[in-house]
Amino acid sequence: MKKSLFWTVLGVAVLALIYGAVPLPHRARASAQAASVPNVNPHMAMTKPRPLEPGDRARTEIILAAAKKVAERYRDYRKAEADGYEIFMPDQHQNVYHFVRHTGDADARAGFDPDNPHVLLYTKTEGAAYELVGVMYTAPYDSTEEDLNDRIPLSIARWHIHLNMCIPQEQVRRDWLMGDAKFGLSGSINTPQECSAAGGRFLPHLSGWMTHVYPFETDPAKIWGTGMDDHHGMEQGSMPGMKM
Repeated sequence: MKKSLFWTVLGVAVLALIYGAVPLPHRARASAQAASVPNVNPHMAMTKPRPLEPGDRARTEIILAAAKKVAERYRDYRKAEADGYEIFMPDQHQNVYHFVRHTGDADARAGFDPDNPHVLLYTKTEGAAYELVGVMYTAPYDSTEEDLNDRIPLSIARWHIHLNMCIPQEQVRRDWLMGDAKFGLSGSINTPQECSAAGGRFLPHLSGWMTHVYPFETDPAKIWGTGMDDHHGMEQGSMPGMKM
């Protein structure tokens, strides 16, 4: 394995360990309870929307207020870096770049703190700068629907998880994370056997459950974006077959 591939795999592995992305059978069974939407795309699963319950809007308003406060604090990505956030896969083209905080990550498993999201979302601007557009909250891979609903109501936010990712070898790494025909989050490879045959490294899932919040938006549908098919998230065309 070449050096740069080693660091790519190491970075993904760190995220996997942080958010519970360990392919143990009992975790797979538990997480399957949350993957309520038919998996029409082998690289993505999403929670099913629930009917609005009393108190849901009040809960999400509290979370949104916290997300806005965090977003204001970290408008300057250099402040985020100074506080321990590190950009994930900067060498890969992404519509939104994830700045991940690795300190205190046990909190992601122990509970939910809307004042301290583990991921900040930035778009790339001219030069080497980044503009903050949102925050991302996470939950362990083995979370159930009830676990996710306890964090952010499923009547308003939809959680998603990235599945079955094959990381290519160095000689074919190119811009592979999104939009590649074979590798990454939209490639044709979605089994360990296919990935091994292509000389890649297979991950059954990436970073556990996640949901995006865009606190500077005014349209509620855009505030609680799925992270897919919106002007901040991944383009729907980059995830073939995904129905929103």
